[in-house]
Amino acid sequence: MGTTGRRPGAYVCGIDAAMDVIGGKWKVLILWALHERPCRFGELRRGLPGVTEKVLAAQLRELEADGIVHREAYDEVPPRVEYSLTPRGTALNEALAPLGAWGRENVVNGLSGPPADSPAPREVREDDHVALITGAR
Repeated sequence: MGTTGRRPGAYVCGIDAAMDVIGGKWKVLILWALHERPCRFGELRRGLPGVTEKVLAAQLRELEADGIVHREAYDEVPPRVEYSLTPRGTALNEALAPLGAWGRENVVNGLSGPPADSPAPREVREDDHVALITGAR
């Protein structure tokens, strides 16, 4: 592992340690994008709408420092740099696959309504009597 602010010895469990590596809005999306094939910086940026160059560069540096992503700079004109997953990154992607399946099943596909075992939510109307929450500020 790299030296990007990790807390060696301070982890509560393995999930805590893994979340320290993949924490941040863009890291899992970078891993997903690199799952198919190596990509250049511009390809990654276009594939991740909303990410800024600064944030993408920082996230890639952290993933590289943690041994998840490999950066290959080719001695060409114009310069070419490609990012790919290391074996550790591939293993991390494989570990995230069940989480992705859960998200598709329970969030993405579940957007059409609540889970079958929960009561359907009802819209609050103006004439409904709603208990006040005391102590809220």
